[in-house]
Amino acid sequence: MVGPGRPARGQGRVEAAPRSPALLDSTGMERLAVPIDTGAGDPLVLLHGYAMRPVVYRRLAETLAPRCRVVIPDLFSLPGPWSFARALDALTRTLDTTGLERVSMMAHSFGGGLQLGFASSFPHRVVELVFSDTLGVSREWGLADEALRHPLGLVRLATPPAVSSFVWSWCARPLPLATAAWWGFTSSRDGATDSVVAAGLRSHVLWANRDSVLSRHDGEAFARALNASFTVASAPSRHPIDHDWMFQEPALFVDHLDELDLDVLAP
Repeated sequence: MVGPGRPARGQGRVEAAPRSPALLDSTGMERLAVPIDTGAGDPLVLLHGYAMRPVVYRRLAETLAPRCRVVIPDLFSLPGPWSFARALDALTRTLDTTGLERVSMMAHSFGGGLQLGFASSFPHRVVELVFSDTLGVSREWGLADEALRHPLGLVRLATPPAVSSFVWSWCARPLPLATAAWWGFTSSRDGATDSVVAAGLRSHVLWANRDSVLSRHDGEAFARALNASFTVASAPSRHPIDHDWMFQEPALFVDHLDELDLDVLAP
């Protein structure tokens, strides 16, 4: 694991000013559905991957629930065309109305872009960040490109629940998914990365050792831009670990989270 110059745990973060229970960071009225909100303790907000539904991450949430509160909003639950600004404001509104003032955040794949946007906009509300197999900083994001050119090609990576989620999402929400994929392919989040670094937020990037969707070289570059640690996943059996290991191998994923010394998972 490489960790270039990141602040020590519990230091170097922007603390939140005292706030009333009714948070006002959002400007709109739309909220995301929150199908999974389980556990107790410090909150961990998980932003899911492209065309995945929160239920796909249930085993991970149940593994973490004895140690923290796990909240997984549905990033594609807004009707109509999807836009980054609209989804970010709806995410913020969702956290506002559920009283989640400061949170640890974890994002998989596509969710990394939205996580980066939230952290750069509201650094005072973020404790720490974990990015798993995501290129939140790339102009030409391979996953979105893959989804636009042949979306069913990604199902080869997935467990049966993930395949079901992918197909259901594209059948039920074709417009939000198409517009979200186009955003992922064309957007640039370089300025957001600079803002996260300037705020002193502790960040970590986890990477599958055989990610067949995204390049490890690009993941390392993303980690360097964030001044984040970079960890390549490994297992005692030495088996290959692919892009969707967060929900395919939740116990292994949590083992790697424990190595990051996260505040949200502290005893």
